[in-house]
Amino acid sequence: MPRSHSTDIDGLIQLLAKLPGLGPRSAKRAALDLLKKRESVMRPLARTLEAVATSVDFCAQCGNLDTVSPCHICSDPRRDAGTLCVVEDVADLWALDRSEGYKGLYHVLGGTLSALDGVGPDDLRIASLVTRVSEGTVQEVILALNATVEGQTTSHYVADMLSETQVQITALAHGVPVGGELDYLDDGTLTAALNSRRGLED
Repeated sequence: MPRSHSTDIDGLIQLLAKLPGLGPRSAKRAALDLLKKRESVMRPLARTLEAVATSVDFCAQCGNLDTVSPCHICSDPRRDAGTLCVVEDVADLWALDRSEGYKGLYHVLGGTLSALDGVGPDDLRIASLVTRVSEGTVQEVILALNATVEGQTTSHYVADMLSETQVQITALAHGVPVGGELDYLDDGTLTAALNSRRGLED
């Protein structure tokens, strides 16, 4: 079969296809768009990718991604150092911080416990979490892990590891989102909403 493009373009498509949400067809469209916008998008993107690959790393304290360590969140004096929100991934940290409803610090575990995937406690940043809490500044740990089997298993494990400390351990409520219509919610969300119900005076 005759080739329709070069191996260099093939390589670009294959790399783009590795990005989340991009399959082979979407990667081809993205590659074509980049090549058509070489000066306005492709070259600036290449320079930015190179710069970010060199300058960005994980924060030694919380696990966030930033150009400095401690990151801008950890070094912000306006943050409440007495509250620590535990999340699975950096994407979860960014999502929570984007809401601007939380003003404390974070701790990224780097995943969840999963026997099937061979992920144990030593593969996550649980030991460093225990160390941070044991230093005495933290008064409340919020377990903000996803409402999956692995997320809940990890939450229980982390709670057990922190049980000998004096901190208050809380978890995010799971249930009906603001603006959500019951008819469109899945069974798991509805069950969690019922189990997390509270009085109207709360």
